[in-house]
Amino acid sequence: MAQKDVGNKVPIYKLKETKEVMDFYDEWGLDNKYDKDMVEWNYTGPKETAEVFNKHQKEKDINIYDAGCGTGLVGVELKKYGFTNFFGADLSQKLLDLVPNNLYKKLDKVDLNKPIKEKDDQYDALMCVGTFTFGHVKPPALDEFIRITKNKGLICFTINEGIYEEYGFDKKIKQLKNENKWKEIEFFKSDYIASKDVNAWLGLYEVTK
Repeated sequence: MAQKDVGNKVPIYKLKETKEVMDFYDEWGLDNKYDKDMVEWNYTGPKETAEVFNKHQKEKDINIYDAGCGTGLVGVELKKYGFTNFFGADLSQKLLDLVPNNLYKKLDKVDLNKPIKEKDDQYDALMCVGTFTFGHVKPPALDEFIRITKNKGLICFTINEGIYEEYGFDKKIKQLKNENKWKEIEFFKSDYIASKDVNAWLGLYEVTK
């Protein structure tokens, strides 16, 4: 199947190195252009993942790690369902500075391609939306996500369709299932950024370590 030329539609997808990505986001965050673009592009990732997560997570008073939280779009959506205990991490300090006040309990500048400085089984659930994409976070991060999430906890994420096989996410997800690290609850193709004809796989898995 031919790859969509998404680089011309979403410039960030042309970048390959972590520093390039960080610099791009820092500039994108100026004058809140990032959030404005997300609205203009009809970016549905946060809304879709929050809806799926809420369907399976009935307890609201849980600690949720938002990996690659950006400006807090996932937190905003989850709050609508009654969740309140969010802990955010992102590579760009400029985007973290744009997170609404008092939405997250804690915000940390973190490179998710490196070991996360959190204790084992620290969180009840984990969200990762819009972060598994071109030049961003790679499949080994899923090992860290499972490590810091409690047994029976949910991990909800999106993976840009353009890198799902190219970066090896398909193999990593299967490996974690075969090793009984998690089990699939939902996995389907979402609209993601429909206005740009960019789709993503949306997954919800229960940790079974």
